[in-house]
Amino acid sequence: MATDYGYDSGLGFPEEVRRRRLPAGLRAPFEGRTWREFGYVLLSLPISVLLFTYAVTMVSLGAGLLVTFLGIPVFAAGLAGCRGLGALERARARGLLGLEVGDPEPLRMRKSGFMAWMGAVLKSGTSWRTLLYSVLHLPWAIFSFVVAVNFWVYGWALLTYPLWFWLFPVYGGQDGLQLYGDETHHIYLDNPFEITVTALVGLLFTLATPWIVRALTTVDRVMVHGLLGPTRLSARVVELESDRGVVVDTAAADLRRIERDLHDGAQARLVALAMDLGLAKEKLSEDPQAAARMVDEAHGEVKTALQELRDLARGIHPAVLTDRGLDAALSSVASRCTVPVQVEVDLPARPAPAIEGIAYFTVSELLQNISKHSRATWAAVDVWRVEDRLLLQVVDNGVGGADVSSGSGLAGLAERLDAVDGILVVDSPVGGPTRVTAELPWRGDRV
Repeated sequence: MATDYGYDSGLGFPEEVRRRRLPAGLRAPFEGRTWREFGYVLLSLPISVLLFTYAVTMVSLGAGLLVTFLGIPVFAAGLAGCRGLGALERARARGLLGLEVGDPEPLRMRKSGFMAWMGAVLKSGTSWRTLLYSVLHLPWAIFSFVVAVNFWVYGWALLTYPLWFWLFPVYGGQDGLQLYGDETHHIYLDNPFEITVTALVGLLFTLATPWIVRALTTVDRVMVHGLLGPTRLSARVVELESDRGVVVDTAAADLRRIERDLHDGAQARLVALAMDLGLAKEKLSEDPQAAARMVDEAHGEVKTALQELRDLARGIHPAVLTDRGLDAALSSVASRCTVPVQVEVDLPARPAPAIEGIAYFTVSELLQNISKHSRATWAAVDVWRVEDRLLLQVVDNGVGGADVSSGSGLAGLAERLDAVDGILVVDSPVGGPTRVTAELPWRGDRV
């Protein structure tokens, strides 16, 4: 069992725990993250020279050839090459810095062909941002390379000075590392006190270097994310396209559910009712009593079919929600829950019908989950408005353990809320209580 959890046989404590006992400042020089970031800085200089050379060469060549038609294709080829190099830079940042940057928006071409491709490259903001990155990154790469290497080399050299200072008197013909010297005076670091102080200064440099490198790579993170990643507008477009897909899929699923409920429920019941009434009509002259019993049974089937149709209509959009709003509609839902539910709705006005419907079905599904799975003895529903957001919270004292990531109905509910810029937060520790908070945009203009 000790092996599975990484216990050290000598001390009986996990190696990770013992390592974590060291302060972050002492751990930093030996952490993998520090060495990866230092490697990123070292690689930045030669890569930036390549990027800068390529970008300046292609731009200069394209500008020089603008008097002819060849300048535009050269410009386009240069920008396309910058886009490819930008993809390599994103991969390098992802591998060494752990920076997850999405791919920028692809080229949008209305037609096929070289001319359409060339126009799309020239009009793409991503192309020009990667060109800007190729030009701006070189001076920063030089600065970060010089700072990181100097701190790293001087730090370790001074820290290990007690181990190699003897080389000076043996091979250099001097007492130690020269701190100061002119024609008449020379100061060497050669006695035990000076050697110890030198090592302490080196220790300070060594401990500070990882944080300096981390600060330098922070600027690289900003540049990669801002110039090589997707813009906020393009990210928002992708998000809206995804949300639109969720809305379409949800609507299609709802239509299939309604069709299935009609086919398997009310429709099948009405077909059986028509057959029973046909048999009763045939028996009316031969056996009036049997016909009367069949008509009586058909009457009961009609009531059941009507109830199923009411339930189905309530599942599409309840009339009480349209007529009286969330307070009355949620109270009606709460009355059908298997546990006592306290409902409190504090809204100054009614939100848009679409938001009101989503809020209703969110609470309805959460209360159904409470009835089926929570084993709770009470629940509460609170709905209120904060600025331009509609908030609702459902709490119960059940067994807890609800998880959005488990692929349950809560995941689908979260996707439905996300489609309208909403948020679903589930706090459900094992043993309870469970607290589910949903946030929706207000959008109060009703039509």
